[in-house]
Amino acid sequence: MRQQDILSLDDVKQLVNTFYGKVREDETLAGIFNERIGNRWPEHLEKMYRFWQTVLLEDHTYFGAPFPPHANLPVEHLHFAKWLEIFHATVNELFVGEKAEEAKWRGSRMAEMFQIKIAHHWQTGFRTVV
Repeated sequence: MRQQDILSLDDVKQLVNTFYGKVREDETLAGIFNERIGNRWPEHLEKMYRFWQTVLLEDHTYFGAPFPPHANLPVEHLHFAKWLEIFHATVNELFVGEKAEEAKWRGSRMAEMFQIKIAHHWQTGFRTVV
């Protein structure tokens, strides 16, 4: 059921929960996410609530660096494309409006940046301890 826009923490939680529910079942992404996160899904979801609450609602509850935990992931363009496909589809399924468009734009920019940085790490042989 499509709502208005992403306006509250409850909206952010709905987006995050729905998105990661799909990721956890996707044949391209599930293995990578489930292996890395293991039984810490509740912690991960809480962190993602705070991240997107900060980014979209400008309620600064996330403090940290989003890239380092992703630096050593065995991912490439295919994984980022699938992540974006699921993320955009989830936003479109649930929301419409300025913040929904911002979420998709920010997700795209983040995926682009992470993809470039991860490729650089793999090409240079540099590994981040996470």
